[in-house]
Formats: sequence, structure tokens, C-alpha cells
Amino acid sequence: MKKHLINCSKGLLIGASMLIPGVSGGTMAIILNVYDKLLGAVSHFFKNPKKNTIFLGTFAAGGLLGVFLFSGVILQLTERFRFPMLSLFLGAILGGLPALVVKARANGSFRPQQLIYVLLGIAVVALMSLRPDNLFAVDPSNLPVYLITLLFAGVLCAVALILPGISISYMLLIFDLYEPTMTAISELNLAFLVPIGIGMLGGTLLMIKILEKAMVSYPQISYPVIIGFLLGSLPEVFPGIPSGIDWLLCPLMLAAGFFAILFLSRLSGESAD
Repeated sequence: MKKHLINCSKGLLIGASMLIPGVSGGTMAIILNVYDKLLGAVSHFFKNPKKNTIFLGTFAAGGLLGVFLFSGVILQLTERFRFPMLSLFLGAILGGLPALVVKARANGSFRPQQLIYVLLGIAVVALMSLRPDNLFAVDPSNLPVYLITLLFAGVLCAVALILPGISISYMLLIFDLYEPTMTAISELNLAFLVPIGIGMLGGTLLMIKILEKAMVSYPQISYPVIIGFLLGSLPEVFPGIPSGIDWLLCPLMLAAGFFAILFLSRLSGESAD
């Protein structure tokens, strides 16, 4: 029972983190030492279906609870306190970097040539941001186009859902779907959530084997690229130059986000040992 509660709690934290633009649920899973288990449970589900069902079920329950509990709160706080909240998110992103660097180390050190893969990851995110404006802004009255668009958006978001370094909220943000999705979650708008959820599920199942192979067999390439994804997402989250009381609040919130994620990472590392 204790193990299931821990899995559920980790799912709750990851579910809540995925609502934050720029904060990757995959990175949070690495920080909490549960990412490899999740990949293995999905990729090799039928090797031990009972055990994997319990593990994924408790984890998913916590994740959904985190999403529904915090979606409205995060949206309201971000709208009301934009600069401090985005500074908090920025700190949380930066706090995930040390855990990824540890994973990327080749024979105990980060090799200079790995910087090429970091730059590649940054370039991919930069190219993603060059999308046409209102790419997924469709009229719900045109039901077939509306459903297909949301399904396709869900497939794209599945990449961010399972790939550390790219935030699903960031993906929604650059596709102009962040606020509609947060509103749909808080209002339980199933007409919006179901098609995008189906797209995400399908995309996840399609990519999970490829991702597991890359992460296990080529960590010195995969993790630097992921670091590049994370660094490439920073400009979208950077709130700009604050004014007034935000001059004081923003550095404090940035530090709070950074050290909170760093603390979680070290705490999970110690518990795993």
C-alpha cells in the first residue's frame, strides 16, 4: 500500500508540473526516479500485465488528480501574477537541468562534443516556435475539422508528454492551445478533452518503443538533446523585465522554483539509493 501511495503522489506532482509552461513532465519523472519504470511498464506491458496495470493505474490516478486539482489555480495565478509566476516556472525549468546533466555524462564527464546535441535540441524547439499564428484555432461548429485538429494536436503533444525536456504545456502554448486546454480541464469540457486525449494516447503508444531504445542505448546523445529542448523552451517562459514590486518578487520566485525542483531531485535520489 505504501508503494502505491508513493507512486500516486509522484503522479500527482508530475500531473501538476505538466500544467506549467516550460516544465516537462518527463523531466519531473526523471527527477522523481520514476521515468525508466514508466517507459518499461508501457513498452513491456504484456510481460507482466497485472503488475504494470497496478503501477500505471495508481500513477495515472495521481496524475489526473494533479491536473484537475491545480489547473484552475495555476491558470488564475498566472493571469493575476504573470511576472512572479513565470519566474517561478523559469526557476523550476532550470532546477531540472542538474538531473539531466547527470544522465548525460559519458564516463563521468560531459564531453565537449555533446554540446552539438544540445544545440540540436535548441534548434528543434526554435523551429517549433516558428509555427503559423492560430494554427489550431478552429471553429467548434465545424465538427469534423474541429475533431481532426484536436486529434492531431494530441498526437503532437504526446511527444512532449513522454519526451523529457519538452513541456506539454509549452507545446500547447506555442500552438495557442494552452488557455483553451486549461479552461476545458477546469470546466470538464469533454468535447475538447476527449479528442485531444485520444490523440495523445495514440501518439504515446506509437513513440514509446523508439524513445525507450534511444534513452537506454544512446543516453550520451539523447540526454544532451533533451537538455537542448529544455534550454530552447526558456525564451517562451521568460516573462520579460519586471517593474514595481515584481523587481523583488521575481528573483525570489525564480529561486524558489529552482531550489524546490533541486530538492525534489536530491530527495528522490537519496530514497532510490
